[in-house]
Amino acid sequence: MGILAHVDAGKTSLTERLLYAAGVIDEIGSVDGGNTQTDFLDQERRRGITIKAAVASFVVGDVAVNLIDTPGHPDFIAEVERVLSVLDGAVLVVSAVEGVQAQTRVLMRTLQRLAIPTLIFINKIDRRGADPDRVLAAISERLTPAIAPMGGASNAGESRAAFMPFGSEGAERLSERLAEQDDTLLAAYVGGDAVSYGRLRKALKRQTRQGRVHPVFLGSAITGAGTDELMAGITTLLPAAQADAEAPVSGTVFKVERGPTGEKIAYARLFTGGLHVRDRLDFGQNKSAKLTALQVFDRGPAVPRDSAAAGQIVKLWGLADIQIGDTLGVPRAAGPGHHFAPPTLETVIYPRRPGDARALHTALTQLAEQDP
Repeated sequence: MGILAHVDAGKTSLTERLLYAAGVIDEIGSVDGGNTQTDFLDQERRRGITIKAAVASFVVGDVAVNLIDTPGHPDFIAEVERVLSVLDGAVLVVSAVEGVQAQTRVLMRTLQRLAIPTLIFINKIDRRGADPDRVLAAISERLTPAIAPMGGASNAGESRAAFMPFGSEGAERLSERLAEQDDTLLAAYVGGDAVSYGRLRKALKRQTRQGRVHPVFLGSAITGAGTDELMAGITTLLPAAQADAEAPVSGTVFKVERGPTGEKIAYARLFTGGLHVRDRLDFGQNKSAKLTALQVFDRGPAVPRDSAAAGQIVKLWGLADIQIGDTLGVPRAAGPGHHFAPPTLETVIYPRRPGDARALHTALTQLAEQDP
């Protein structure tokens, strides 16, 4: 699951709140304090923004959730693009103060084009100037009319702001919204027949997973208002991948970084099959290498393991020639290569001292590996 938003909408704070609610962390970090789980680079901590996509994991009941926190600043949109190919669902965060931004529209259009099931979370209802009703109207007008508000906000703009789930009147509005996409519900609605809450929930779940409707939750990542309801929505409304551990291994690399000693580390989502340390792994275009180590994201950060199974996000060592976008094992159907506008500027870099040309080339090559 990806968390996407415009800059300063509070998605990293929401990530912290979800990890805390799931029992992964004992204390909620702060973006201003520079101690959040997913902003770990020095630049991220100093500037208070997300630059690199980061992964964490938590478990709710019998549902394991791999969460990817993505940058909100438009300058780092390529990080979001690389993550989209491994998502089963997404949470789009919108500030209750600033409302729908240009970046929000870009993200929503892309999620819709790729048919990624998406929940919407209106954050910061406790902040001065928060106007959830105005933001809901803007979402319907500027993002998509196919939204299903799951409740409202009381005392918006105050520290005691709370999420208020809709009662029977909300069920009627939900029935009307879902009936637009379901002929049997439409017949019942027009005929005045009562539709049970259980039937509405099943229809909501089905249409959400099909990307035809987007449930909207409201709350505050700082106070925790509405986050329990959002957590329930994540685990019950978004699709859970049906991973086949017995099938041949198949996965996609969405991130590459360098370790402390310069070794290449690849982040990949496993769709089918499994991996073991010392396996010889095929990847990319006719490339193969022995897997020397792996880590699995399990209830928080990545931890060393001897093996990994389908459905997990892993960090892989030993694959010196691997690149972002490479397929592991059996190739999957390729989607569109670019989801956002390509860069519009380019530049030429020369070493200050001619003798540094080789070192500069090596450094730029490593940067290009991480941001192709």
